[in-house]
Amino acid sequence: MSLKFMIATAAATMLRQMPIVTAAPAQPPLVSHALGDLAMEPCPITPDWVLEGDPQARIALHSRSGDEAATTAVWDCTVGTFRWHFDWDETVVILEGEVHVTAEDGSQRTLRTGDIAYFAGGTWATWRIERYLRKIAFCRKRFPKPVALAYRLRNALRGEASSGGLAA
Repeated sequence: MSLKFMIATAAATMLRQMPIVTAAPAQPPLVSHALGDLAMEPCPITPDWVLEGDPQARIALHSRSGDEAATTAVWDCTVGTFRWHFDWDETVVILEGEVHVTAEDGSQRTLRTGDIAYFAGGTWATWRIERYLRKIAFCRKRFPKPVALAYRLRNALRGEASSGGLAA
């Protein structure tokens, strides 16, 4: 137990002493577009994932963070049923239509215009779209496990409460 505490203390000390390097932003500090001004491009669903119908998806990138760890995009899709793998953590806001979602654990939700949902990176969900769907997707790459562990360790040493996965 004391060895773990010593390692944790050493790691926290190193994290505190690391300089914070801020690079010049790769884009302006404010990015703004009207939905209609974003050029939608084909974003084919992997054929093996399609369970029913012929869903056609499109995407338009709105913005990407300077470190490329986060993106915001508009995505739309026609009628169909498919499985989807979330490589990144993704929060969605449904702009138009609805989707019936079944998560890996069997839980089901119907997301409609105005609803917000979060999908953890590395998970699968089945999407059943019965009419055109359009959403905004806020995506964030997950930290590598050692980095995530270091952040959690730092937060624990500071006495900070868990943020429910938002920080790490």
